Amino acid sequence: MLPLHRLHVSVFVQKNVTFSFPGSGASLELIRGLSRKSRLSLKISQLDGFSVSRSLLLEVGEHLGSRVESLALPGSSITEASLLALLPRLTSLRRLDLRGLDSLFMSGAFLSREEHRVQVRSALIGLEELDLSDLRYLSDLTFSRLTGCTPHLRRLSLAGCHIAFEFDPYRGCPVGAAEDSSALLSLRNLKKLLTEQKSTLVALDISRTSITPESLRTITQVQGLVLEELCLQGCKELTDYSVEILVKHQPSLLKLDISGCTGLTSRSVEAVARGLNSLRRFSLSRDWRITEKGLAELLLVPSLRSLDLSECPHISGSEMVKGLKRPGSARAKLESLNLKSCTYIRDLAVFSLAQLLGDFLRELDLTSCVNVTDLSVCAIATYLQKLVVLRLGWCKEISDWGLLGMMQNARCEPGDEAGDKGPRFTRTFGNMGFFKPPRMPFEEQPKLVTQHDLQQSQQAGTSLLALRRLQELDLSACTKLTDSSVAQVVRHPDLQRLSLSMLPEITDASLASVGWHCRSLTSLALSHCPGISDRGVAQAVPHLQRLQHLYLSCCNKVTDRSLFLLMQHCKRLKTVDISGCKNISVTAVDLLQSQLPFLENKHKFIGGLDQAFMTD
Repeated sequence: MLPLHRLHVSVFVQKNVTFSFPGSGASLELIRGLSRKSRLSLKISQLDGFSVSRSLLLEVGEHLGSRVESLALPGSSITEASLLALLPRLTSLRRLDLRGLDSLFMSGAFLSREEHRVQVRSALIGLEELDLSDLRYLSDLTFSRLTGCTPHLRRLSLAGCHIAFEFDPYRGCPVGAAEDSSALLSLRNLKKLLTEQKSTLVALDISRTSITPESLRTITQVQGLVLEELCLQGCKELTDYSVEILVKHQPSLLKLDISGCTGLTSRSVEAVARGLNSLRRFSLSRDWRITEKGLAELLLVPSLRSLDLSECPHISGSEMVKGLKRPGSARAKLESLNLKSCTYIRDLAVFSLAQLLGDFLRELDLTSCVNVTDLSVCAIATYLQKLVVLRLGWCKEISDWGLLGMMQNARCEPGDEAGDKGPRFTRTFGNMGFFKPPRMPFEEQPKLVTQHDLQQSQQAGTSLLALRRLQELDLSACTKLTDSSVAQVVRHPDLQRLSLSMLPEITDASLASVGWHCRSLTSLALSHCPGISDRGVAQAVPHLQRLQHLYLSCCNKVTDRSLFLLMQHCKRLKTVDISGCKNISVTAVDLLQSQLPFLENKHKFIGGLDQAFMTD
């Protein structure tokens, strides 16, 4: 989002930008300033039925109408009259996001008048994407009226909607199959839409609904419907047989999300591996019954580019490595791999995957892989130098040595980890032959990196500096990290998102270095870093003029002075989290709000639980 005072300088050089602003009088200047831009994507939040919101929507229609290609209205409760005054003016609209706008659909009278439907249809004739997620009151009638105005949809989202998928034993068919349901969208009407728009519709999202195996069969068997994307996230009624039927009738799928479908097992993975030969993106996140079985075959799908196995507790990576190593076969060229909270992942798997995917991988998430150590960091820095996103949060065994590319008493080789041999014991003949247990990690103090070590690191192994393309880095809760590594290797000029939260050993030296070397940052998280103070903020923020989101919760050395510096240097800020900062006054907070009127979502706390303030 662009602040008003910079609008005339930068609005005409921005491309593919969504302009996000609240439904307040302060946004009127922004709207008028956008009138010379040829194409626009707008996200207007917190609209209501009062005069200010109505006036703002009228301004959008008058000044920007024919230029708006995408419109989203999150967190709003507008009236039908306000929206109907705007929609006919949006003649170039391609994407409309009405998620959660229950105020429009609660009465059931939306678009009930024929003249309104004619006006809206003329404007929405070219609409390609419609998001109706999380609508509690979407009925057959309102759904039919609205989709009747959008005859060429390519993408439709009904995630979280109340849809009547239940089977009626008395009629021998799904509820609503014989006649329109006045209260809920029925399977009958959904199937009708899919049939009518089968020539254009390629993406459907029915996540978080109560869809049954029988209902999914009905949808996938619509004659002539060829889906490329299907999202079934959190559909807990689905079974492995459902996935087998889906694969049989929709073999052209490019993207499939069955995350959170807790009834699925590795049988579904095997079905996908056999039947979806063009699949590019596949998510199995939170499918806790999934095991390694079938993953080797899945990694032989040559088109596969993105795989999400996060929070699948039985995944160790061994079958993935086996599939990628299989000789004489085409194999997946993964660009994105999410192994978050896969606690069986160890250094050997990371090392092997890094070697095998080094030419392709752009995004790697190892968050909460608690057995990952400095060896993995060494392998990542050595083999995955095309990474754009790296997430290592909560990998508590990672230390300065790994980030610096210096292995303490170890080499960057996986050989010693060929098997889990359990704890090693040392026989001490001085204690009558009893085994002496090894020292526990919490009893040992890690060896500190010295200045001599830092000088040696410049000629030693590959440090995190080798990942020159990084745009996102998460090191939160890697509690062994100190200034010795953070200040030395977090020096990526293209870095946009950085999390250093919960690093108790870093100080202002790290923040100052990050500010100087990472000037493209738009999001910086430093929450629960007790060593961060006003001094570090003062050294960093003059160089962070692109910053939009700053998280400083529970940084008790941060005071009002830091807020004054943010007002002066960070005019683009949308989020400032200063919850739990005991030395910040309400007066400074009020002044910050007045100077940065586009800060969003006023729900955090400062100074204690009795002082509320706005942050994201």
